[in-house]
Amino acid sequence: MALAAPGQTAPELVSFRSLVPEITETTYLTHALYYYPAKFIPQVVRYCLNEYSAEGSWVIDPFAGSATVGLEAVLNHRNAILFDLNPMLNHVVALKMQVKQMDLSETALEAHLSALRRSAEQYWPQWSNLKYWYAPKVLEVLTRYWGYQKQMRLDPYALMVEAALLKASKHFSYTEHKAPKLFKSKSKSAYMDALLASDWLKELDGLIQETAFEACKRVRQTADLLADNAAQVIAYGGIDSAGAQINELPETECLISSPPYLQAQEYIRTSKLDLYWLGHSEEDIQRLSRLEIPYRKADQIIETETLNTLRSRLTRADLLAKLDSYFCHTLKALSHAMASLRIGGKACIFVGNPKVDGLEVETWRIMMEYFSERGYAFERVFEDRIKSRQLFGHRKNKNPDGMKSEYLLVLTKYK
Repeated sequence: MALAAPGQTAPELVSFRSLVPEITETTYLTHALYYYPAKFIPQVVRYCLNEYSAEGSWVIDPFAGSATVGLEAVLNHRNAILFDLNPMLNHVVALKMQVKQMDLSETALEAHLSALRRSAEQYWPQWSNLKYWYAPKVLEVLTRYWGYQKQMRLDPYALMVEAALLKASKHFSYTEHKAPKLFKSKSKSAYMDALLASDWLKELDGLIQETAFEACKRVRQTADLLADNAAQVIAYGGIDSAGAQINELPETECLISSPPYLQAQEYIRTSKLDLYWLGHSEEDIQRLSRLEIPYRKADQIIETETLNTLRSRLTRADLLAKLDSYFCHTLKALSHAMASLRIGGKACIFVGNPKVDGLEVETWRIMMEYFSERGYAFERVFEDRIKSRQLFGHRKNKNPDGMKSEYLLVLTKYK
C-alpha cells in the first residue's frame, strides 16, 4: 500500500461540532459528572465511531481519562477497552456508564444524604499532608461524611454520594477547585476565609445535595438509553498503558484516543485530593506520579524527519529531555493499543500542536511519520479550530494564548 509522503499531507479544516449536530453540548448525560482537565469532546469520538467502526465492534483508548470514548461507545452500541494511568478511571466508569437502573429514587437518595449529615463514623485518608489543605472544622465534617459513604453498600446511590463528596471535598479545600493542578493560592485562601465566616455548613450540605441530585438525574437518563444495550466496557485504571501487556484483548476495529499534550500531563497531581478520599494510599499515588511523562526518562529516542528537525533547533537540555520522554512513552502506549487492531482497522488520534521554547511541535505529523514506517497508512488529518478554552492567570510562556487548533490523525493498519 502506498504511503503518503509527509510533504503531501495537509489538514482538512472541519468543525466536529458541525459534523455531529446531534450532540448539542459536550456535557450531556453523564459526561459532566466528574471534573477532568482537557476532556475529549464527545463530538470527535462520535464522528470516529460513525465513520470507522460498526455496531458490536470493539474500540480501544489507551489514554481514557474521564472515559469519554467509553461512554460514547456504549451509547452507540460499541464495546470499549479503556486504559489510563489514573485510577480515577475505575470510579468514573462505574457511575457514568455501568448503571442500568431506571428506578433510582430521589427519596432513597435523600434518605442517604440525611443519614450522612448525622454520621458520627469518621474516615481519614492516609495522607500525611491532609491537614494542610483544609480548615480544621471543615475537615472534621468531611471525615464524618466520608465515613458514612464508606459504610454504604456499593450500589448507584453510594456512587452518586461519592461523586458529590468528591466535588465538595475539593471546593471546600484550600486548593483551587477550578484549576487543573493541586495548589494553594492567595485567592482561594481569601475565598475560604470569607466562606468560613458565613454559614459554610449550609453551603457545604447544599452543594452535596445539588450535586448528588444532578448526578441522579443524569444517571437515570443514561440508564434509560442503556437498558437493553449489551455493549461492554473493560476499564484498566491505574495501569501504565506505555508498559502494560494485557493478554487476550479482543480484536479491535478502531483506536480512538486523545493523548495528553506535550506540556500538560500531570493528571495524577490534578486528581491527588480525590484519590486520597477514594482510599488510595500515599505510596500508590507517589508510584503512579513517578510514571507521568514529566518525571520519566526516555528509554528510546524516537526519530522521524520532523522530530529530528525540531530536536536540532532546541538548545535547552531540559526541553529536549521532555520532548524525548513525551514521544517515547506516548508512542509506546499507542503502539501497544494499536497492536489489537484488525488489519484494515483505523487509528484515530486527536492531538494538539503545542510550542516548546517558541517552536511549534507538529505532533500529528511526527506520529504520522512514525507509524507510516510500522505498518500504518496515512488516511486523513483534520484540523478543528478550538472555540473556547479555560486559561489561568500569570502564565509565563511564549504561547500565552494556547493552541489555536487540534488535529485528528486517521491511520489504517495494513500489516
